[in-house]
Amino acid sequence: MRRMLLPGRRRFPRRLLLGSAHLILSVCVFLFVVVPLIFRYSYTLQRSMLFLNFVRWPRNFNYSAPEKAGLSGTRNFHLTSDDGITLGVWQILPGVLINESRKVDASDEWYEAQLKDGKPVFLYMHGNSGSRAAEHRLQLYKVLRNMDYHVVAFDYRSYGDSSPVEPSEDGLVADGMFMYKWLQKRVGNSPLFVWGHSLGTGVSSHALAKLSTEGIESYGLVLEAPFNNMRDELRAHPFAQVFAFLPWFDNCFVWPMYNNGLKFDSDVHVSKIRAPVAILHAEDDRIVPFHLGQKLYHFMLENRSVQSLGEQFWRFESKFGYGHKYIYKDHSVPYIIKEFVETSIEKRKKSTQKTD
Repeated sequence: MRRMLLPGRRRFPRRLLLGSAHLILSVCVFLFVVVPLIFRYSYTLQRSMLFLNFVRWPRNFNYSAPEKAGLSGTRNFHLTSDDGITLGVWQILPGVLINESRKVDASDEWYEAQLKDGKPVFLYMHGNSGSRAAEHRLQLYKVLRNMDYHVVAFDYRSYGDSSPVEPSEDGLVADGMFMYKWLQKRVGNSPLFVWGHSLGTGVSSHALAKLSTEGIESYGLVLEAPFNNMRDELRAHPFAQVFAFLPWFDNCFVWPMYNNGLKFDSDVHVSKIRAPVAILHAEDDRIVPFHLGQKLYHFMLENRSVQSLGEQFWRFESKFGYGHKYIYKDHSVPYIIKEFVETSIEKRKKSTQKTD
């Protein structure tokens, strides 16, 4: 005899298919409609995703003991900016002064006096997430100090042990300008350079552009893994690729951030800087794609000056695996930076002689 299927059994596969279709449709609507709309109208979400200041690493770090992170000959201190923001700062001595700092009474005054010894001073502006104590940042400080350069690293507002004030582009730029002016008053004749990494390239180029309008120019600017502007970075970022195909991508992700002042137009800002600029970028950088650093470099060549102001671009091949954070590992970096520093100092001397 033929077995007859019960009506409920015949309907079960159909119900399962319909239920799965409804679930998939709901997920797609939430992911590709609801999420973009939330991002478009939430400045808090835009700010959080850009600055990642809620990512606290390394966790429970004791900033007052940088020697525990391998940074002997380093003082930890705090400064209060003109707008009442407390900034956590490290002053990292050149390698040649580490032993001397152990012999003398290395007070704050002693440390500060060393900034005038004529050796190059680098003000470091880090990228988003973490703090000045992040491992890849520590390793870069060591590279520079081994070259007998001074390094001053600080945390912007809302990062590390600085004031827990919500970040903004204007806020971070103000912190960078304050630190530069503070250092400028204390370095004497020592050449003062700025190093920016990732988001810090946007902060440093914007800060130096504003300082340039006040007649203040650094000896040189190093941009590690830079983007040309936040528009292109948003479109190219790996996290954005889930949404990049949407016809409403720009209206929901790009322009809302611009309307809220989160622009970081490094191409515009760097064209106003009269100091030499060097770009370091790895081909396998997935956070800030390599072609954005190239676009910034070509923009500089076309817009900075008819006569070169000292633009350099250094490519690090993908076979080395440096990605976004590890260019410091390359053995050529000390030679690249030394050449950049020396040529920048020479350019400053020549320009000073012309004005005299």
